[in-house]
Amino acid sequence: MSLNFHWFLPTYGDSRNLVAGGHGTNMSGDRPASLRYLNQIAGAAEENGFEGVLTPTGAWCEDAWLTTAMLVETTEKLKFLVALRPGLVSPYLAAQMASTFQRHSRGRLLLNVVTGGEPQEQRAYGDFLTKDERYQRTGEFLHIVRKLWNTYEPFDFAGEHLRVENAVLTNRPDPVPPVFFGGSSAAAGPVAAEYADTYLTWGEPQARVSEKLDWIRRLAVDRGRILNYGLRIHVISRDTAEQAWAEADRLLSAVDPADVERVQESLRRSESEGQRRMLELHGGNTDRLEIAPNLWAGVGLVRGGAGTALVGSHAEVADRIAEYARLGISQFILSGYPHVEEAYWFGEGVLPILRRRGLWQPAAERTVSASTPFTTPLRAAASS
Repeated sequence: MSLNFHWFLPTYGDSRNLVAGGHGTNMSGDRPASLRYLNQIAGAAEENGFEGVLTPTGAWCEDAWLTTAMLVETTEKLKFLVALRPGLVSPYLAAQMASTFQRHSRGRLLLNVVTGGEPQEQRAYGDFLTKDERYQRTGEFLHIVRKLWNTYEPFDFAGEHLRVENAVLTNRPDPVPPVFFGGSSAAAGPVAAEYADTYLTWGEPQARVSEKLDWIRRLAVDRGRILNYGLRIHVISRDTAEQAWAEADRLLSAVDPADVERVQESLRRSESEGQRRMLELHGGNTDRLEIAPNLWAGVGLVRGGAGTALVGSHAEVADRIAEYARLGISQFILSGYPHVEEAYWFGEGVLPILRRRGLWQPAAERTVSASTPFTTPLRAAASS
């Protein structure tokens, strides 16, 4: 089995330095997120063998659907992992949008379902549910969307938060887009186990990642399902470890202490359990940021969401990726500053090492598809 690597589209702007903000906090880079520049990043990702690119969702960035739709015609095989928030659009319309995107892109859509963990941001969108209610709604949302994608007969559904009557899609997606889903709270686990194809986690020390994956595996087995697992993390990979850590030091030295204070204050208000775990890794301190071999928590000082980076020589970064793979991670969603240049550092430095080790093949050379969306029940999968 080949590992799958995806890159990131910073639709809030890019920079040679860390871009502060996100997840409820305003952010912008000194390289504006123009369509021309995002096309450069998408082109760099495709050129270097990445399978897809993640496009974020939130008040702090551009709309993911519109942005990626504009990039489809300038790429050939690159897939688009489009983030969307249940509750901000009806499940029927979301299913229809995904079906349309899948047809026009010729099967290049992946979906990243984001429940939302910043209450002030959710309220700005008109969403006043509690955190647990949002996860309950996400489950209802995915139940409806999945049924629309997989049934030919009209159906009714009435949940606590969502309701549809006589719902059926005229055109269903072919193939059905895989669903990526993340969440670290107790309310997130059952939703992931029931409806996700790939469960995502942010980069933490391997023991903590292993513990989280075991939790989701148990929940999935109880439902007769097998999931894929993914890691969202940044990378700083160079020819030598000294060069990589020098770049990390440069990024840290350019950080404005006022930005650290502003962002940390905002992130402490987050209801996201995953965000709490990210903050816990560094505690706001700048002197002990290598929290595990080659795992640096410096990004999380000024950026919400994924706050860690793999830092080291190309071989060291490949070693850490191989270790995460042994835990069960098969999907890696990566990013770096700036995103054009770092795509080449990783693509030309790390991917060839992983290829020599038999851990990665370019998508064009694979003879067997990586996974089937909405995985078959455990009993059937175990016999194949």
